[in-house]
Amino acid sequence: MTAAAVSPVLAFAVLFLCSAAQLISGCPVPLPHQTADNNPRLQRAYSALQALKHAITDDPRNLTSNWCGPDVCAYYGVFCAAALDDPCSRAVAGLDLNHGDIAGTFPDELGLLTDIAVLHLNSNRFAGTLPETLPKLSLLHELDVSNNRLSGGFPQHILCLPNVKYVDIRFNNLCGPVPPAIFDKNIDALFINNNHFEFELPENLGNSPASVIVLANLGKLSGCIPPSIGKMAGTLNELVILNSGVKSCIPQEIGQLRELTVLDLSFNELQGTLPESMAGLRSLEQLDVAHNELSGHIPEAICALPRLANFTYSFNYFCGEPERCAALRRNDDRQNCIAGRPDQRPADQCLAFLHRPPVHCDPHGCFAHY
Repeated sequence: MTAAAVSPVLAFAVLFLCSAAQLISGCPVPLPHQTADNNPRLQRAYSALQALKHAITDDPRNLTSNWCGPDVCAYYGVFCAAALDDPCSRAVAGLDLNHGDIAGTFPDELGLLTDIAVLHLNSNRFAGTLPETLPKLSLLHELDVSNNRLSGGFPQHILCLPNVKYVDIRFNNLCGPVPPAIFDKNIDALFINNNHFEFELPENLGNSPASVIVLANLGKLSGCIPPSIGKMAGTLNELVILNSGVKSCIPQEIGQLRELTVLDLSFNELQGTLPESMAGLRSLEQLDVAHNELSGHIPEAICALPRLANFTYSFNYFCGEPERCAALRRNDDRQNCIAGRPDQRPADQCLAFLHRPPVHCDPHGCFAHY
């Protein structure tokens, strides 16, 4: 997760530096000091930021203590740059109040921040929902409201943001279904984990061009891992679907994800075998399928993947593993049914599993019914 975690910071730095350069060289005349008193854009931003300040009920670190007066570009956490459509005009391009432990709600006036590209408000205590005016932030590139106390359903307004690339709403109290349309948006990173969402994995999951998708620790994920996942071969770097109740086979198409570095499907109800096609995961570094009901033999080609350093498949019902797997830097095969290996399941558990009806997987990654 390290790369995903720092990407908003890097993206903001690039955005800010490019905008600053535009401000220096793009305007043909020297700029006066711009504030809400002489700049309509900053006047609208002033109204938005004052409304947010008044909606804050607790600011233990006093981050907004200097949010007074018309010079909004001097406010803590506010970043100004040249407006994209007018290099002679200053505008609020970013707001970052991460890790402020701020309590409050989001006012509708946030929709006045029409020039903002980065909105980082994670690790606070904001409650309620995102404002109805969110779609007015047509230039918004990064939205991070993770680790708050937001409630209600999935923020549908995210679907109306034309330029958003990074969406992080994890660690909130959001519930209900997630619209399949989110996987049709041109988003690079999608974090919706640690909420109470309940939805079926959609057939269009593979339409997403995202490099990172995290669907972990949700209320309930039904349906099957769709074969369309193979369409993400050139873009997907990290896929995390852990502890969400997925009851499915692992489709053959997962082996097409040649750029994948992290695959975590642990703590679900996956059944069947690991597909031989996973030999195609040539960039894979971490693979975790622990705490499922997978069985059969571990394909040797998986343990031969050139970059694989961490392979965890404990607490399943595998009955065989190649010696090559033991040579991996980190390898966890505990609590399986592998003869001759330490810390395996009791023999009666393994026999009981073997007497279950065999699992058949259909071409869609679901359990076939005969």
